[in-house]
Amino acid sequence: MEYLPVEVIGNILSRLGAARDVVIASSTCQKWREAWRNHLHTLMFNSNDWPVYHELTRSRLEIIVTQTIFQTNGLHCLSILMDDVDEFSAAPVIAWLMYTRETLRQLHYNVRTTPNINILEKCGRQRLEVLALAHNTITGVEPSYQKFPCLRSFSLSYVSISALDLSLFLTACPKVEVLSLVSIDIVMSDPQATMELTSNSLKDIYVESISLDKIILEADSLEKLHLKDCTLEVFELVSKGSLSHLKIDDVSVIHLDIGESAEDLEIVDVSNFTIMWSKFHHMIAKSSKLKRLRLWGVVFDDEDEAVDIETISTCFPQLSHLSLSYELRETALHYESQDSFQLENVTVLELGWMVIGDLFSHWVAGLLERCPNLRKLVIYGVVSETKTHEECHTLANFTSFIVKLMRKYLHVDVQFEYE
Repeated sequence: MEYLPVEVIGNILSRLGAARDVVIASSTCQKWREAWRNHLHTLMFNSNDWPVYHELTRSRLEIIVTQTIFQTNGLHCLSILMDDVDEFSAAPVIAWLMYTRETLRQLHYNVRTTPNINILEKCGRQRLEVLALAHNTITGVEPSYQKFPCLRSFSLSYVSISALDLSLFLTACPKVEVLSLVSIDIVMSDPQATMELTSNSLKDIYVESISLDKIILEADSLEKLHLKDCTLEVFELVSKGSLSHLKIDDVSVIHLDIGESAEDLEIVDVSNFTIMWSKFHHMIAKSSKLKRLRLWGVVFDDEDEAVDIETISTCFPQLSHLSLSYELRETALHYESQDSFQLENVTVLELGWMVIGDLFSHWVAGLLERCPNLRKLVIYGVVSETKTHEECHTLANFTSFIVKLMRKYLHVDVQFEYE
């Protein structure tokens, strides 16, 4: 170890991450202490890493963080995650940010302060590439001053910000590619509660637990859109058609429009979502490059609607991974009378059910017939802890049916997942 270059030791300490571990390791010898001072580039204070954090007074904890940070030169990544610790004073937090901001590339900041401080003002016009903020309030964004020329990833969690300030901030980040918005409190000046976001560089956006009337997103380079646990009346995407991954999970939306962005879609993942199949299919019908389609726990607006498997095979010729789980009806089996279509490229098939029975068994058998190149079948189901005699009998019959069916498809790997 004594022959290791001091720069290598600095990399070793940086991989430890947790500040307490770094301090302990750096006490090994003078050379390691030098590595800590001059070659440490990653440091993390996380209240979940060390129980003693919760036993210290606020002032004592502030002193420990201050002394640790001020003994380093050239930090690239700083994480201060003190979500469940009492509020810090603003003065030491400002000192931490001012001391590190010229060399910092990543800042993960979850500290409640009294009074609230403007993080964007302290970190702007620097070389920051990743910024993740939580449990703070952002007000008064000035894009002409608070520029982030190198920022590529921006994340807000449990942050209060106005729709205008969020829009202005994106204009101050010409290279931002990843945007994450989780449980943020959108302050609206417009009673219509409309949020308009525009970015030419944005490639990946994740939106979770947000309730608004309308979101309009203009992002010509967007490749991935993920909406989760949101309540919206209208969501509109204006893009030039680079979207390749669309994921919707437990979202209530009256009008969803991705415009002309469907042509390059390769993955569509929809779960716990109420859809009008004809309208949804029309939205993604031009996705001839689609390789993965997942419709899980979907509910149809029209009781007579069902996913049209024949239409899927026609519109998505490159489809290789198909996952379906929804309430089956007799109409779901209408395709059995059609012998002409097949899902030629589907190699993985995932099927789910809430209540098993003959209908589900026939559905499985019908889909297997139309997947000549299938390699893997996964069946998901829900099994109650206290099963009645009838439920046990039904499950036994289904198991027997599957065993007999798979003798016909020995080349297919079959798996069962029960909850």
